[in-house]
Amino acid sequence: MSQATLTSPQTNATTPQEAPVAIVTGGSRGIGKACALALANAGYNVVITYARNADAANDVKATIEEAGQSALAIMADAASPDAAQQVIDQTMEAYGRIDALINNAGITRDNLMMRMNNDDWGAVIDTNLNGVFYTMRAATKIMMKQRRGAIVNLTSISGVYGNAGQANYSASKAGVIGLTKAAAKELAARNIRVNAVAPGFIATDMTKDLPTEEIEKHIPLKRLGQVEDIAKAVTFLVTSGDYITGQVLQVDGGLVV
Repeated sequence: MSQATLTSPQTNATTPQEAPVAIVTGGSRGIGKACALALANAGYNVVITYARNADAANDVKATIEEAGQSALAIMADAASPDAAQQVIDQTMEAYGRIDALINNAGITRDNLMMRMNNDDWGAVIDTNLNGVFYTMRAATKIMMKQRRGAIVNLTSISGVYGNAGQANYSASKAGVIGLTKAAAKELAARNIRVNAVAPGFIATDMTKDLPTEEIEKHIPLKRLGQVEDIAKAVTFLVTSGDYITGQVLQVDGGLVV
């Protein structure tokens, strides 16, 4: 598995104090970390949230700062509306602006539907769907005043076509797609774009125990994706997708065609 790295930031006319600001939820590892580093490479100051691993979050923060951008790491429960508001408040206190929001934080509690208990259903819906709503609601109050902003929600191919043994996860990610499309229509008049990225099988901790060789047989590009593949798509939508909103970009090696 390749590791996300951060190069020296692109030369631009802004100082870190003037740079645009991106929030990446669940930004301490995996796809979230790759997105945070890619946005820093694009000249953004980056706020990451994390659930438990302060050391990993601070490592990401330090990497960004060593390359010349500013960073902030905030411990936050992705399923809490109060925590979502606190993240936005702390970001505004530190930087005074929010230009991009990447909703990446998510969990899995897989089981067959008939064996799935209420707690496992509720935890996944609360984190993966309700958490996205809470953070979007808080962030868009700022973006509407600014009359600009870009939001990218991480969904999944499981939310596009469903997946056996993942009724809770598939439902949460399908909900994110509906939320993305509704928000895109609501916010377009204020120049706020809302899109989603649907990863396929990506080489992360969540997929490390899966039968890789068998999965790759069903992927036209014959490989699992890397976290950088997702980060590139997210960065494109944030920095270059000025006329793109309400879309779901599937980054899956052609798995869902």
